[in-house]
Amino acid sequence: MERAERGERILEAAEELLLAWGYARVTIEEIARRAKVGKGTVYLHWKTKDALLLAVMLKVQSRSQQRQLERLRADPLEVLPSRMMRGRFHDFLDEPVLRALYTDDSDVLGRLNDHAKKELAEVIAEADRTLRRHLEVLREHGLVRTDTEVRHQQYALMAIATGFFTAETLLYERAPDTPETRAEILAGTVRSTLETAPERVPEAAASAVPEVIALYEQLADLCAREMDRQIRR
Repeated sequence: MERAERGERILEAAEELLLAWGYARVTIEEIARRAKVGKGTVYLHWKTKDALLLAVMLKVQSRSQQRQLERLRADPLEVLPSRMMRGRFHDFLDEPVLRALYTDDSDVLGRLNDHAKKELAEVIAEADRTLRRHLEVLREHGLVRTDTEVRHQQYALMAIATGFFTAETLLYERAPDTPETRAEILAGTVRSTLETAPERVPEAAASAVPEVIALYEQLADLCAREMDRQIRR
């Protein structure tokens, strides 16, 4: 079995067990058993359980980033904050590890989330810078309001998203019927809070999207390098 293929099997097994058992109960022995490799083989790839499970988190984040980039490349209107957050909401629903991460689910993540905040501080900071620059680009193209500071807009955007993501757990029984309906409510809330309504939205979005794509490609590259850093040398 090639090293890369073996590493993917270990990551898949670790993700399955993290979701099924939670951080505290997952062991390297059980991950190795699920991946059908020896315990020592896992340690050939990752130094510790934490390094392996951080790699799981990065892999899930990377899948979401790649889907976002695919949406941007397919339709420049995905550059709008409302469209971006609608896509991320669907990613959140489709990825159980993302749901645990965004809602700080201690049953699944245990102390891993706090560990990730320390180990992945550079990635987290770059993600913040990327989102802020994304909003700045949209302001330059007349797609986002300029009557308030961009840092306040970034906070508002993340607060709205956090509220909707958390509501999937806290308000689920009172939520509208379908995920698509909830995604549209999220998009509408973001749109009314941040976006303008210029006459030539498609043209403005097409002008803005190359720089925004480049921003998220750089972030994806940083995540890939961080994931590689977690691999044992």
